[in-house]
Amino acid sequence: MKKLTRPIITIGFGSLLALFSAALTYSAPPTMDRAFGAAAYLVLQPTATPKPKDLSEIGSTDGIVIMGVLIALIIIVPILLRRKSWMEPR
Repeated sequence: MKKLTRPIITIGFGSLLALFSAALTYSAPPTMDRAFGAAAYLVLQPTATPKPKDLSEIGSTDGIVIMGVLIALIIIVPILLRRKSWMEPR
């Protein structure tokens, strides 16, 4: 019984988390009564929204390249600085 406890708890917790997540992301469409008449017509009229201007260039990856270099430096510089201490015989 002890061998089954951990998988059962893991599966149960995962299922609970999945159901809770699905419940939070689901939104039911609002129901409208037909008793509103003309007031409902005024509320349901969509307004035209202006399209946002796209400030990015197509194919531009400058920001991604800079972040990649920065991450590589964060990883490589400490390795290079401590390399000599790792190679010393103890």
